Amino acid sequence: MSDAFYVADGDSFVSTEWTRGPWDARAQHAGPPAALVGRAFERLDPSGFQVARLTMEVLKPIPIARLHIDAQPVRTGRRVQYATATVTSDGVEIARASAWRIRTSDEPTPATPVEAPPFAGPSDSLELPPVPVEAPESYFGAMEWRYARGTFTEPGPASVWMRMRMPLLEGEPIAPLSRVLSAADSGNGISAELDFRTDLFINTDLTVHLFRMPEGEWVCIDAQTRQDANGIGVAQSIIWDEQHRIGAGAQALLIGSR
Repeated sequence: MSDAFYVADGDSFVSTEWTRGPWDARAQHAGPPAALVGRAFERLDPSGFQVARLTMEVLKPIPIARLHIDAQPVRTGRRVQYATATVTSDGVEIARASAWRIRTSDEPTPATPVEAPPFAGPSDSLELPPVPVEAPESYFGAMEWRYARGTFTEPGPASVWMRMRMPLLEGEPIAPLSRVLSAADSGNGISAELDFRTDLFINTDLTVHLFRMPEGEWVCIDAQTRQDANGIGVAQSIIWDEQHRIGAGAQALLIGSR
């Protein structure tokens, strides 16, 4: 098996076992597919635009199978572009996404003061083993996890530094956006109020807003989940690199028993 999340094959991508998620041994964690969609948006013309907001709707469990990503610009202006994408497997649409890309300014503009992470960095945080799943090769083994606040075994908010142990695509350098999107979908997992072995807290979507791209290999997801007795929850995250706050994420959650 390749030591990458995906292997390119023509205009499609063969998923490896490293994409496996926690809910079904046949289905992917949504982080790698989100990063694959982000890669497709970044490859659209024109150059000089940066993804400022990406939303992915998970229409069906994403199988560990061959995926095809079709990204298209809908409206391109001088400074902004709106684009959409579909993710299909064996001809079936399993996810769709949209993004706003904004042209980065050639001249410095007013900026808010830099916010440094209010907790320990990855080198001073608790390194924990990956979450146990049925197969050892999974998303959890493909990522490195270091807890600055909270732990996976304790319910409630947590701040976790994450680093990809392998590339998104075999033979291709890891892009900064891929580092964010591969990690951001874990917000509901790291801040869970319930035990994943007995309960479900599955996200139907992922939205990430970014005002800057991360510097370095580590991304921190600083997350909290809130849920109601009606079976609906929301996980919200602040996203950091080692020096700065860089954006935010959110997920709608289906809550229930396994």
